[in-house]
Amino acid sequence: MKKGKVVLVGTGFVGMSMAYSMLNRGGIQELILIDIDKNKTIGEEMDLSHGLPYAPQKMIIKAGDYDECKDAQIVVITAGIAQKPGQTRLELAQINAKIMKDITKSIMASGFNGIIVVASNPVDLMTYVVFKVSGLPKNQVIGSGTVLDTARLRYMVGQYLKISSKNIHAYIMGEHGDSSFVPWEHCYVGCKKIIDVMKDNNHPMEKLNKIHEDVVNVAYEIIEKKRATYYGIGMALNRLVRAILDDENAILTVSTYLDHAYGQDDIYIGVPAIINKTGVRELVNLELSEKDQEKLNNSCKVIKEMREQSIEQIINEK
Repeated sequence: MKKGKVVLVGTGFVGMSMAYSMLNRGGIQELILIDIDKNKTIGEEMDLSHGLPYAPQKMIIKAGDYDECKDAQIVVITAGIAQKPGQTRLELAQINAKIMKDITKSIMASGFNGIIVVASNPVDLMTYVVFKVSGLPKNQVIGSGTVLDTARLRYMVGQYLKISSKNIHAYIMGEHGDSSFVPWEHCYVGCKKIIDVMKDNNHPMEKLNKIHEDVVNVAYEIIEKKRATYYGIGMALNRLVRAILDDENAILTVSTYLDHAYGQDDIYIGVPAIINKTGVRELVNLELSEKDQEKLNNSCKVIKEMREQSIEQIINEK
């Protein structure tokens, strides 16, 4: 395994936003680009490489194929179709599940034994597909989960309280989607509980719930205005990849496998987890209130119902 070698499968807006972010921040030794559109991949390699003279460090960038996965430390999957107007999430999930299955088989055929990071939507379902098809240990398959949702939440809360978003320690849990929730009692501004900060400054708690609502809806708003969201998730993926490469033991709300944690099993969903070079080192088990546990259960129910409708069948098809 080559340390610092990352393979990106899918050179669309999300994948290339991550690649551009990596070019600017450094920390990656080698970046391999794979896409069904080979010509685009070559063009992206050329365009990114022309920025290397101004990058913080030397980096090998090249268009490649799945054989390059063999000695990679991390493979990031951003491939898949975007949701079209009028298309249900289940229809999107069915199409992308087939794409994920084919991609995963191609990755594993190379002899790959590193960490796979999945960012294709619906991400909790797609991460489950990759886990089942790859046969890799659960800690080595991670979804981007609610890493972006959490960043959006911290940004908006920071704006409201006029505090640096870096000092907002709040997390969004559950599905990367409409059924996500915020366990406010486990959220802090610096070292002070956010609930106490709101009380002491006469801010209504309803404002926090409105911020969460805005986080859930903001993707739709961005898509309406510019047709897609990609810079935020590009940065979020770069953050996740760096946590793995640098063996950080960083706490991030990734989509990870629950094996009887939070009263759930055999499901990928967004919860805080400690991320290092092994992937998910361990979950951060929070004691949820009865109300928040209900929200998590509901989020899991939404995912499992979609899975049972046809995703499991796609996974098991020969």
